[in-house]
Amino acid sequence: QVQLVESGGGLVQPGGSLRLSCAASGTIFSIVVMGWYRQAPGKQRELVATVTSGGERNYSDSMKGRFTISRDNAKNTVYLQMNSLKPEDTAVYYCYGRIYGFGQPRDYWGQGTQVTVSS
Repeated sequence: QVQLVESGGGLVQPGGSLRLSCAASGTIFSIVVMGWYRQAPGKQRELVATVTSGGERNYSDSMKGRFTISRDNAKNTVYLQMNSLKPEDTAVYYCYGRIYGFGQPRDYWGQGTQVTVSS
């Protein structure tokens, strides 16, 4: 089985920065893509950013220029550097991975980490 474990959430003031980490563990043969989604109260889960094993990055338009996704393939870990945070960035951030274990690739999700932007 595969697990995704996030860390790095918390409370930050507007304009501040946070760095999220997500490590995949378990029976992993390869990881197609990893990334981050978020869900604010009363809203649907939305894409933040993804990065493929080849390094191709995809960002939601509202986060381009403020957020940076990176990946350490050797550690099966993905990071999200968030700068210039705004109150509207407050949400639960979920790590996502499309991962080959045994058989076909499957989608996995972390348990989520709370990010709160408030003065």
